Amino acid sequence: MGFCLFNVISIFIILISHVNGCFTSIFSFGDSLADTGNLLQLSLSLSHFDFPPYGRSFFNHPTGRCSDGRLVIDFIAEAFGLPFLPPYFGAENGRPKNFDKDALPSLCSSSSDCKELLRNSLIVMGEIGGNDYNYAFLQGIDAEEIRHFVPLVVHTIAEAITELIEFGAVTILVPGNFPIGCSPAYLTYFQGSDMADYDPLTGCITWLNRFSEFHNELLQKELDQIRELHPHANIVYADYYNIAMRFYYSQNQFGFTETLKACCGGGGRYNYSSSMACGDPPLTTSCNVPSSHVSWDGLHYTEATYNWISKAVLRELYAIPYIKNLCFPFTVNKQSY
Repeated sequence: MGFCLFNVISIFIILISHVNGCFTSIFSFGDSLADTGNLLQLSLSLSHFDFPPYGRSFFNHPTGRCSDGRLVIDFIAEAFGLPFLPPYFGAENGRPKNFDKDALPSLCSSSSDCKELLRNSLIVMGEIGGNDYNYAFLQGIDAEEIRHFVPLVVHTIAEAITELIEFGAVTILVPGNFPIGCSPAYLTYFQGSDMADYDPLTGCITWLNRFSEFHNELLQKELDQIRELHPHANIVYADYYNIAMRFYYSQNQFGFTETLKACCGGGGRYNYSSSMACGDPPLTTSCNVPSSHVSWDGLHYTEATYNWISKAVLRELYAIPYIKNLCFPFTVNKQSY
């Protein structure tokens, strides 16, 4: 179906010495929106994301990232003076390992050291849940039926956050879901003639975006409960949904000329085809200027989009609470912007 890292939860870890008095490490849990190469390590055969034009805008070659360049997690690492995160499944001779209390000793020598490691780390938990919904929606399952298992998805995220806090984590950044009604993949799959389904200002499918809003509302309620139970922890909600909606309402402000059409894809109104994915030569085409597009391949975003998202999370009021207030001194590396 053209999914990059479909239904796989990935873990990426980088450990370095203290750089700017803020975080010594980043732990990132997520799917293909945050994957820096895990699926590439796990794949038994070549996939479309192993080929150009993936990676063309920054790395000049495919890295396993489902974009033309850097991801949000890359920009966050740059902002805090940390190197890019390597794929977790590329470590230890390629042998995967679940992240749990038994895995922590490989990162630290004692329980107290592990707590200290996590206390000084930034944990990025997500975006998670998108693949659960992608699979269900694009298999034709009714939206109301999918809506019924949103609480389970959100509760599972909350359980993972709680477990990390019990391990010693203090600062956890939790992104919400993106507006799926603006995704070229969803717009292609649910394309119809009933204009009442579409937002006249953006062209996005409104009922799909309401679904994303529902997920995010439940997620924020779960995060509020975690804050009450663990007041010492800094649980930061990153409002990916409203950050992204700015691109569709005010595209010129961000330099976008194409908001609903993928830069790289198999043609059609939204340049997306599940049977002709980006990176499948010679059937797919890629735009000349990826930074003019919001979407890279119909399911993932361009480096330019991810850059704007990271700016909004780190330097604007789209993180609740404001992440600047949690890091002293907060010396964001502005060169990445």
